[in-house]
Amino acid sequence: MFRIGRLFAVSVAALVIAMGAFTQDQPLHPKDTSALHPPPGAKVAIVEFYDLECPMCALQNPVIMQAVAQYHVAWERHDFPLPMHNWSFQAAVNARWFDTKSKQLGDDYRNAVFANQPSIETKADLLAFTQKFAQQHGLELPFVMDPQGKLEAEVKADQVLGDRMGIHETPTAFVVTDHGYQQVMDFNKLFSMLDQAEGQ
Repeated sequence: MFRIGRLFAVSVAALVIAMGAFTQDQPLHPKDTSALHPPPGAKVAIVEFYDLECPMCALQNPVIMQAVAQYHVAWERHDFPLPMHNWSFQAAVNARWFDTKSKQLGDDYRNAVFANQPSIETKADLLAFTQKFAQQHGLELPFVMDPQGKLEAEVKADQVLGDRMGIHETPTAFVVTDHGYQQVMDFNKLFSMLDQAEGQ
């Protein structure tokens, strides 16, 4: 029953996206703008706060992936696991572990979780998925993934940053340049926002 309900929610969200109706109600006025700058060497970046268990994040992830590939802009991803999601925090820690092998592998894991999100309902499902992903990439998960709690601390630091900014929903994304930032209120407009940003 829970699986049916989850798939229904994802289907409804997909329909909303397809109709171009997904917009955030009110723009955020960040109290802390320290993260809203391109990384060194980049002119334009997408800064995103996401939750790996969030259906809307999963639906928008391919849009951002396409935009990054087409415009060759930096993509700064920040973990913001929401408290109502039972496995999102652990998934964020898992992604950080894959980051230690390579940043590309960590991002591949995030993208794979989003693509397979409807089939991951429990922490046990997540573990099985993560073990399979690791094996497919020639890795074996350690018995204890984060013995010193360093990866958890990194995820929590992103959460604290998001809290300081006033973020309360996911996905929350910004197109940022050296001249300022603009929140993505409607992901259907992301490409036109990047056109504008690159023209600055």
